[in-house]
Amino acid sequence: MKSEKRIAVFASGSGTNAENIIKYFQEVEGVEVVLLLSNKPDAYALTRAEKLGVPTMVFNRKDFYESAKVLDTLAIAQVDMVVLAGFLWMVPEGLLNAYPDAVVNIHPSLLPKYGGKGMYGSRVHEAVIKAGEAESGITVHYVNERYDEGHVIFQVTCEVTPEDDADSLAGKVHDLEYEYFPKVIESVLTGE
Repeated sequence: MKSEKRIAVFASGSGTNAENIIKYFQEVEGVEVVLLLSNKPDAYALTRAEKLGVPTMVFNRKDFYESAKVLDTLAIAQVDMVVLAGFLWMVPEGLLNAYPDAVVNIHPSLLPKYGGKGMYGSRVHEAVIKAGEAESGITVHYVNERYDEGHVIFQVTCEVTPEDDADSLAGKVHDLEYEYFPKVIESVLTGE
């Protein structure tokens, strides 16, 4: 019987959050990132994971939405939680049903503001700056069948100053992601 909690990370891009999560859990007893999955064969997240000894899998739309390939891979790896770290596809209902309250995502704004389809990365920060917001931040939330509408687990804010542009705001938000996302994942997994 396994007592260790096992995480699969889904990433579509460079994988800085994925790498941060993997490294964090290498130092946490009883929790391990056992798999990194990507929908992009050239995602640098795959290289980051491989360098850290984490097995990887690349899948396409058909694998994800029309077959059990991804779900079977998660089952074989005995995954307890799915973490989306810069993964942009809608998660299919079958995966959500297989992992109830165990699929989490991070979003680079204070949801419900600046969420939804097409709102990711610099687009979010540009919208926050354009709207003249005084603060932004991150939201960690459960994933449901709609973009960025799952139950909020955790939010933390950062100040948006008049001097900020999308790049400087992105830096502040990334700092929050690196500091808090692994800790929130751990607390959800351990129930503490």
